[in-house]
Formats: sequence, C-alpha cells, structure tokens
Amino acid sequence: MFLFNVRVYGLLINDKEQILLSDEEHEGFYITKFPGGGLEYGEGLIECLKREFLEECNMEIDAPEHLYTTDFFEKSAFNESQIISVYYLVKPASDLNVRISDLPFDFDKSDKVRQAFRWKNLAELDPYDVTFLTEKKAIEALKLKLKKAF
Repeated sequence: MFLFNVRVYGLLINDKEQILLSDEEHEGFYITKFPGGGLEYGEGLIECLKREFLEECNMEIDAPEHLYTTDFFEKSAFNESQIISVYYLVKPASDLNVRISDLPFDFDKSDKVRQAFRWKNLAELDPYDVTFLTEKKAIEALKLKLKKAF
C-alpha cells in the first residue's frame, strides 16, 4: 500500500513586503517552512489551510490564491509516505497573534510545541531559507509570479 501525505501551506506577505516563515523542531530535525500542515481526512484544501493558520498563528485568513502544487516525487523525511504539497498566497482576515522573532529557531522555552515565527524581506528571500525542496519550488514560483506582476 502506498501512502500519500497531502500538505497545505500559506504564504503570508505583510505590507512591509516581508513573508512569514515558520521555524520548527520536529523529531530532532530543525526545519524552516511556511505556515501550514497536513490535510485531515474529510477536509478540503482551503479548510485545512484555514484550520492550520488558526492552530499555528491564531489568525484567520481569506482569499487564498493557488501558487504551486508539487509536480515531482518527494518522499517524506519522517516516514514512507509520498508528499504532495499545495501552496497558496493568503491574506489576513484577522491580526497575526503569535510571537515574532528576528532570530531563526527562537523557541519560547515554556512552549511544548517547538515552533517560532519570523518575517523575511521578500527581496532577500532565497530557496536556501527553507528546508524542503517543495518549499524551495514554492519560492521559485512566488518569485516568478512577482516578476511577471511588474
């Protein structure tokens, strides 16, 4: 039996032209990605994205615009499943209500969940800023979209 792991992520850009990054520790691995996570059975992609932003960022989002979907094989770093990731550009529908740091992996010591958020200037955003190939491809898609917009 082949397992698929569908992941849904949101790229949130603020009015200072910065993008929100999530630094996490998961099973001893330190990763940087965009906010989001795994699709649950019976859930739609947008529903998942909204739930993940509420869970991770205590924030409601609106107007998701599809940016990129994985178009190559990627095996999970954590199990034997195949990763399928879907990326959306998102707009805030409420205030972002998490601690923001200037430093990577600046975890709150009192939190059980090892996750921290930071803004990165879009002009400085590079595929090397994120961990997994799917996020690197999403950055490339974002840069291409921004280039076409100007």
